[in-house]
Formats: sequence, C-alpha cells, structure tokens
Amino acid sequence: MNDTTTQACPTLAAPAVRVRRLGIDTHQEPIIYMRRDCPVCRSEGFEAQSRINITVGERTIIATLNVVEPALFPDELLSLDEAGLSEAAWKLLEPREGAHAELSHPRPLESLSHIRAKIYGKTLSAEQMHAIMRDMVHGRFADVHLAGFLAACAGDRMTNGEIVALTQSMVDVGEQLSWNADVVVDKHCVGGLPGNRTTPLVVSIVAAYGLTIPKTSSRAITSPAGTADAMATLTDVDLDIADIRRVVQREGGCIAWGGAMRLSPVDDILIRVERALDIDSEGQLVASVLSKKIAAGSTHVIIDMPVGPTAKVRSPIAAQKLARMFEAVAEPMGLNLKVVTTDGSQPIGHGIGPALEARDVLAVLQGQPDAPADLHGRAVKLAAEIFELSGKVAEGQGAELARQILDDGRAWAKFQAICEAQGGLHEPPVAAHQHDVVAERAGTVVAVDNRRLARAAKLAGAPEDPAAGLEFHARLGTRVAKGEPLFTLHAESPGELDYALAYVAEHDGIITLE
Repeated sequence: MNDTTTQACPTLAAPAVRVRRLGIDTHQEPIIYMRRDCPVCRSEGFEAQSRINITVGERTIIATLNVVEPALFPDELLSLDEAGLSEAAWKLLEPREGAHAELSHPRPLESLSHIRAKIYGKTLSAEQMHAIMRDMVHGRFADVHLAGFLAACAGDRMTNGEIVALTQSMVDVGEQLSWNADVVVDKHCVGGLPGNRTTPLVVSIVAAYGLTIPKTSSRAITSPAGTADAMATLTDVDLDIADIRRVVQREGGCIAWGGAMRLSPVDDILIRVERALDIDSEGQLVASVLSKKIAAGSTHVIIDMPVGPTAKVRSPIAAQKLARMFEAVAEPMGLNLKVVTTDGSQPIGHGIGPALEARDVLAVLQGQPDAPADLHGRAVKLAAEIFELSGKVAEGQGAELARQILDDGRAWAKFQAICEAQGGLHEPPVAAHQHDVVAERAGTVVAVDNRRLARAAKLAGAPEDPAAGLEFHARLGTRVAKGEPLFTLHAESPGELDYALAYVAEHDGIITLE
C-alpha cells in the first residue's frame, strides 16, 4: 500500500479593488458602483443589484451593486480596478481614498425566507420577527427587501401577537434608556392633522411641573412637518444618548430627533422606505410608536388620535379599532397607556410647515394676543391627561393645573431652559416668497381638506425647506368675504411657489364655502 501525502488546499484571498468616493447621495442605502468590464465583476459573477460584502480594514458592510456601462462612464471617474462608493457606504466604512477593499458574496439570509412567508400571508413567530429586525439593523437588506416587508405587513395583515413581537424586537436591537424615576411620561400623536404641534408645549408644561418626559420625535413621513422638523428651526435636536441624559437630568425633559440615536434604530430605517412608498400602516405605526416609548424608558404614555374625514383616522369606528390595537400591544409590554381621541376636522394652529408651526408654539408659550387658541387648548388637554394618568394629579384637576403652568410663564421658562440645554434657542426662518390664496366668493367655511392642504404645503417646499408651508386662515364656521385670504403659501423659490399654486388651482374643495 503506497503512502500518500495530503496537502492543505490554499485559501484564496477575496478579490480586492481600490475604493473611490463618488459623492452620490443614496440616502441611507449603501451602494457600490463598478464597471461592467471590471475583472472582479466578471470573475465573481456580480450583476446589477447583487448584494456584496465590502471589507476595509476591520469594517464590513453589505452594499447593493450598480453596474456602470464603461462606454458611458469616463475612465478618470472610475477605472477597471476601482469601485465607487455612495456617501452612505463611504460613511459606514470610513476608508481613506484609494484604500483596498475586499469584495465577497454575503451568506444567504434565512430571514429573507421569513419575509417571503409573510408576503404569502403566513404568521411570523417572535423568533422570526427578531431575526428580520436583527438583519435589518445590521444593514443586510436592500431597500427592495425592506419594501417587501412593509408591504406584507400593511393593511390588516399583522396579528396583535406579531405587532407585540415586532415592537419587542425593535426595542431589543437598539439602545435603551432608564431613569431614576418611578414615573416617566410621554405623549405621541398618530398624525394626519396639519399643524398639530402640541409636543413642545406639552413637554414644557409637564417638565415645569416636575415630571420626567424624555421626548424623542420623528421627522415627517408623509406630512409637511414632524415635531423634530419644527423643533430643528428653534434648537439642536440631533442629540445622542449622552446628550439626552444630560438634558433630561438637568431640565426634566427634552425634545430630540429619535433618528440621531440608536433608540429603536430599525424604526428609522423603515420610516425612510415608508416615506418613499407613502404608506403608514397601522401595525407598523403601533410598533413604531411604542418601541420608541419603551426604548426611551417611558412608563406612562398618552396617544393623541385626531379623528376627522380627511385626517389619518377618519371615523370613530377606525379610531376604536386603532385604540384597541395600541392597548393590546401596550399591556404585555408593561406600558400604562391611554388613547385620547381629538377633533381632526381641520388643521390646528395657523402654520403648516416647520418654521410656521414653530412660530405658533412660541406664540402660545409667550402668551401673544394672536396665539392660536386651538393649539393652546389642545396642549392643555393633553398635558392634563398626562398629569392624571401619572397618578401625581387627582382626576379632574389636571386641566386647571396645566392651564396655570402655561399661562403664568412657567412653561415658557422651561422651554427656554430645555432649548438652551440642547444648544440654544434660535429664531425660525422666514420664507422668501409668500402668496395669498383668496376666496373667489363670499361664504362660510363648512369643510376643510387636511390632506390637500398638507399636499400644497409640501409642494411649496416643506419640510425640506424649513421656512416653506402655508398659513391657514379660514377655520370652520368662519365667514369670509370675496377676495379675503383663505391661506397664504410660503416658499423659498418661485418655482416651488408656482408648483403649489398650480396644485391649488387644479383641486377644488380644499376649503369649501357655502
């Protein structure tokens, strides 16, 4: 019998290319650009939309491949041995220009099979949901996978058990805050009502009373402004967890953008795709809201649910259904929660858009004569609900307490202190162009289309242009004369103003007179 010698098969090194920063904004999705005739593309079988592991030093990310046609792309921009990186990919890897990156095929994701199962109507277990969230937070999905997951969960396609699992998983894959307080309060509005900027007022009232309220808010998804957008015109909202701890320990409350920290980071990934799809499904909404409240350490939460024919929640029956969903998820998560239904028949305040809404907030806090009374009243109502839910104020006494704190200047003093702790209080910007949309005849306002008003504000440039949006003048029941302004559009450029005006001209019924 002959002796044989077995030699170990050498390990092949992963193919490498030099990386170049192309300066292309792909938002949060990492993209890699390679020429179709690149030897690595050909040898590895990489094709357009392939998912590729990119390793530079100790850092590895997964990016989506965009293939460049060499005949249409100059050699000086991308040579055969180079790969271009989008801004998102470059910031994640932090390479030096010209550094070598190793490329490889990523391992197959088992969680993709869970997404496919959900697309076909299967109910996901807690373990399957957690696997999806884990891979999502580590950037292992392309946007098409995220869109598939969101579409599969939209409508009534999630059970309460799945929403609980989604909520818990969103909390588990992020950071969590804890506070040296037995009661930590918060509030959230489900949205769909332009100008409803109560959060800065409620936080100021509640913190001035002495309760702990670490408020993290989102930027706009489908609206002309979110709380973070409006607050960003007044102070710094891009706080990290250390900043939030410092501000809350000093002032009892904060008003920060949730996307600047890792509190339920998956939520911000999903919101980005939801914005592109222009959807905001109920199950995802509940999980989004409650995961951030739990991650922020909240124990008691008020949900503001505006109800109206052109609000997000359009009927009392729909409101009851969504409220039950919130309650069903909050209970096993250990949250004390109360849903408060409010009037969603028309915008709240005068302004729709970040800076215009911020000016309304300042007017109420400062007790200005022209401050919107409806915004004042709604803030008092929600702060009262928080007081009474917390157990620190007797039932029926919250409204008078909240009103006193707002009207005697304590809330304004607290708001200034919070802003100073977050980086200073600034004056909101003013748009360069303004145009009144007037009544073509006299009459009484009998209906207002919230969605079309919001659309007009967005076409004027909000929220990307903080000063853009519109001022709302014609409240329900108001008698207007022919030629009297119904609302005023604000825009940073003539082109955006023209877009908004064209939309208004093409759509009757934004404001209905009789």
